[in-house]
Amino acid sequence: MSSKFRNILAWQKGVDLAVEIDRVCGNFPRHEQFGLSRQMRNAAVSVPSNIAEGRGRGTIPDYRRFVLQARGSSYELETQIEIAKRLGYMGEAEATNLSENVNEIQRLIHGLIRSLDAQV
Repeated sequence: MSSKFRNILAWQKGVDLAVEIDRVCGNFPRHEQFGLSRQMRNAAVSVPSNIAEGRGRGTIPDYRRFVLQARGSSYELETQIEIAKRLGYMGEAEATNLSENVNEIQRLIHGLIRSLDAQV
């Protein structure tokens, strides 16, 4: 199994989202620097990181387990975006755009999981 994780669309979009989340969190109130902002950044970075780490593992079951962790982090991030919106840290349009990006990554991850399941 090759470790060419950079060719995985879910990884590519996950990296883009992590960069965008970092930018958005930079506009949060200062008191959120180590609260919700940190959690959002961690969850966003976790998505592509787990895909990459899983791809580098030697077996499909290991890969699948890490992809499932990436999916879990995406749901965590989706929830945190909603909380940030309700707290007024971002506007409706920005939250909607970020959530749509997360949902697209979730669909890609679901497809990746189905593909891995077919290989077992």
